[in-house]
Amino acid sequence: MLRQYELVELVKSYDPDADEDALNKAYVLTMKKHGSQLRASGDPYYSHPVEVAGILTKMKLDTASIIAGLLHDTVEDTDTTIEEIKNLFGEQVASVVDGVTKLALIEQKSVDSKQAENFRKLLLAMSEDIRVLLIKLADRLHNMRTLHFLEKPEKRKRIAKETLDIYAPLAERIGMQELKSELEEIAFDELHKEAHDSIVARLNFLREQGSNIVPKIIKQLKKDMEENGIKATITGREKTPYSIWRKMQQKNATFEQLSDIMAFRICVDDIGSCYQALGVVHSKYHMVPRRFKDYISTPKPNGYQSIHTGVIGPENTRIEIQIRTNEMHEVAEKGVAAHWAYKQGQKAEGKNFRWVRELLDILDQASNPEEFLENTKLEMYNDQVFCFTPKGDLIGLPINSTPVDFAYAVHSSVGNTCVGAKINGEIKPLRTILQNGDQVEILTSSAQHPSAEWERFVVTGKARAAIRRYLRAYKRDQFITLGHEILQRTFKSEKLELSDKILATVLQNFEADTVDDIYAKVGEGLVTGWDVLRVTYPGYKQSKLAKVVSAIKSPVFKKRDKKKKATPLQIRGLVPGMAVHFSGCCHPIPGDRIVGIVTTGKGVAVHTIDCKVLEQFAKEPERWLDIAWGDDAENEKHVARLKIMLSDEPGTLGELSNIVARSNGNISNLTIVYRTVSYVELIIDVEVKSARHLEDIIAALRSSKVISYVTRDKQ
Repeated sequence: MLRQYELVELVKSYDPDADEDALNKAYVLTMKKHGSQLRASGDPYYSHPVEVAGILTKMKLDTASIIAGLLHDTVEDTDTTIEEIKNLFGEQVASVVDGVTKLALIEQKSVDSKQAENFRKLLLAMSEDIRVLLIKLADRLHNMRTLHFLEKPEKRKRIAKETLDIYAPLAERIGMQELKSELEEIAFDELHKEAHDSIVARLNFLREQGSNIVPKIIKQLKKDMEENGIKATITGREKTPYSIWRKMQQKNATFEQLSDIMAFRICVDDIGSCYQALGVVHSKYHMVPRRFKDYISTPKPNGYQSIHTGVIGPENTRIEIQIRTNEMHEVAEKGVAAHWAYKQGQKAEGKNFRWVRELLDILDQASNPEEFLENTKLEMYNDQVFCFTPKGDLIGLPINSTPVDFAYAVHSSVGNTCVGAKINGEIKPLRTILQNGDQVEILTSSAQHPSAEWERFVVTGKARAAIRRYLRAYKRDQFITLGHEILQRTFKSEKLELSDKILATVLQNFEADTVDDIYAKVGEGLVTGWDVLRVTYPGYKQSKLAKVVSAIKSPVFKKRDKKKKATPLQIRGLVPGMAVHFSGCCHPIPGDRIVGIVTTGKGVAVHTIDCKVLEQFAKEPERWLDIAWGDDAENEKHVARLKIMLSDEPGTLGELSNIVARSNGNISNLTIVYRTVSYVELIIDVEVKSARHLEDIIAALRSSKVISYVTRDKQ
C-alpha cells in the first residue's frame, strides 16, 4: 500500500502545482472514515481507495481526480455525506464522488437489476464528467486484482462476468488498452480457468522454443527501416491469452492454426513516415490477404489510430505489424487519459464522445434498466465496419450491421422512416449485411414506421432500443382503442353510463395513473370489462349475462356502409388500428363464421365459431367480440390447414404440390406427422382466398390416386 508521502510525491512528479494539503487531507480522511473496516483479504479497507488513487496516478490524472479516488467509497460505506465532501474539497470533487457512488436504495432488488441501475447511474455521471468512468475503472481493476480473496465462487464468477461484459468494453471504448487487457486477463482466468492455463502453457512452450526468433525479427525490421532512412522504434509483443482465446472462438480454430500470436510495432515521428514504413514492409515481404487495416485514415470510435498489416516477415514467419506515430502510441496505450482537457482547468464532458451520446439515447428509450443494460452491451463491443453517407461522412458500426442500423446511427428519425437503402448505388434489402467501405443512402418515407421484423436482424443497441420504444407506444395506442371499445360495449349492454370522469374515480383500484392506463389494461386483457364495471358500480348485479352470451353466439350485423373504409384485415366489428391476429388453433378463412376473443398482450384473436378453444372462454363473455368477414376479405391470402394421407412412393409429394398449384393455392408449410412402410401422414398449410377456394383444392386432392384422404384440420 502506498504511504501518504509516496502518493503525494507521485502526483507532484507529473503535476508540480498539485495541491499537497488537499491530498494529505483526503488521505487522512479516508483512513479515519473507513477506520477498522477490513477487506476480504484481511487488509484494512482504506488500502483499497489508496491503491485506486495509485492506479490513477499512473494515468497522470489531476489532483481532483486523485482526491475523488481516495474518497470514492466513503459515501457508500461510511457516514460521510456528499455535502461534507463538497465543504472540504469543493464542488468538482463532490460531483465526481457522487457519480462513482452506487445507488443506496436498490439493495432489495435482484442482482441483475442492481447491476443495471448502477450502470445507468454511472453512464449519466460520466456523461457529465468522463473522470467518473476512469475512477470506476481503477476501482474495478483493484477489485479484480484482489478477486481471489473472495470465498464464494459464484460471487467471483458474477464479478468476472460483469467485468468482461461491461467494464472491459468501456475501457476499450476510451482507449485504455493496458487497463482493458488486465481486466480481461483476470476475468478470463476466473471464468475459464482450464482454457486460460492451457494457453499460458502453450505460450511458455513457444517462448522457450522460439526465444531467438523475436530478437531476430526486430533486428531485421530495424535494418529495413534504417536502409530506407526511416527513424523508428521497433518492439515486439505477445498477444494476451484472452485475445488468443477469443480469436480461437471467433474463427473456430485451434491454437496451432493461429499464426499471428506475435505482433510487432513500428513507431515513427510523423504520419508521412507511417506510410513510408508501410511501403518498405509491403515491398520486402508478402502481404497476407484481408489482413490490412488503415486506422489512421479511418480512426476507431475511441480515437485509436494505427496501420495494421499481416505479412510473411523475417525468418519466413507470419506476423502482424502495427505502424503508428509516437503520439498515436501514447493515445493507444493511455486512451482518453493521454490528453486531458482539465489539465488546463477545463471539464471534459462525456457527452463530447459520440458513443456516450448514443448510450444516453438508449437510456432514454429503454423501458427498464435491464433492457438498457442488454442494449448497451450490444453497443459497446468493438468489432467495426466503416460505411459512408452520400456526403462522405464516416459511420462506424458493429460487424454484421444492416442499413437499418446505419439509418439509426445517422439519426433516430431517419431510422423510424426508413423504407429502403441504396448500397453503392444499388437498391438492396434492409436486412443486407454491410461491408467495410460501403456507401449507404437511406430512402425514407413519412408514411413508414418501424417494423417488429426489424428487431430480428438489427445488431446495434441504439436501433433495437428505438424500435422497441416505437412498438411499445404503437401497441399501447392499439390497446387503448380496443379497451375503450370493450368498455363501451360492456357498459352499453347493461345500460350503464361510461365516461372518463367516472373512470378517474377508480384509478387506484387498477394501479393506474390515467384513464388511458385502464383502457390499455382492458385492451391488453390484463383487466376485463366486467372487472371495471363491478368496481365502478359496486352494487350492480350482472342480470343480463345470458342475453350477452346469446347475442355473441348468434351475431347479427347491420348492412355495411360501402363508403366507410375497411380495416386492414377486412374484418367487420373491429375498431380501425386494433391489434388483431388469426389464431393458429383453427386457422379461420373467409367463409367461416368467426368470433373475436380479447387475449392478454396480443389484442384480438380471431377463431372459427366451432373452435374447441372457445370453451375456455364460455364464462368470460366480456372478452368476446361480435365480428364477421368484410366484403373484400377474399382479395387477401389466408392460411388453412389440411391433414393428408399420402402414398409413400417416389413423386407423390411432387404430385401433391402440383395439384395445389394448379388450383391456385400455395403450400407455405409442411410437416410429416408419421409414416409407415406404405403411407405418410402430412399436415400442410395452404394459402387460399376463401373456404370455397379451399373446398376446390380438397376436391382436386381427393381425385388423386396417391392420396388416401384429405380433411381440414381445425385443431
